[in-house]
Amino acid sequence: MNMLIGWRSDAEILLRLVVAMALVGIVGWDRERKGRSAGIRTNMLVGLSACLFTSTGDLLVQHFQGYGQLVRVDPVRVLQAIVLGVSFLGSGVIFVSHTKDQVRGLTTAASVWTITGVGIVVGLRHYVLATGVTVIVFLVLEAVRRVEQLMGEKPESSTDR
Repeated sequence: MNMLIGWRSDAEILLRLVVAMALVGIVGWDRERKGRSAGIRTNMLVGLSACLFTSTGDLLVQHFQGYGQLVRVDPVRVLQAIVLGVSFLGSGVIFVSHTKDQVRGLTTAASVWTITGVGIVVGLRHYVLATGVTVIVFLVLEAVRRVEQLMGEKPESSTDR
């Protein structure tokens, strides 16, 4: 019977991973379409890993429940590790040009960080929240860019990528 529960749990986690990849893939597709450095594959892998690590935190709590006070499980540490790892990844896409006084890649780093949150909330089974955040991220990346272009504030080749 315990093995059957494990299969159901694994299948549910696989479903979460597919949902996370689909949602953050939308953001990645938009970034790729615009020629940004973190495209669909990067976004999908970041969202997948965030969801996987969050789901693994759930599994750890379940696994060590029977040990009582002998083993303490802190799911917040899983979230800290995810944020730390993605922050490191995001810092790799930010470039500072000392000669032109420009910063590039901030929006890409911020979108990668945000889609990590989408992966985390899918891992916690909050599908509506994850979908809503995905829509908001897409609107921020697309609609705000269009408004800026209409107002003439930023050219298409903006340094804030």
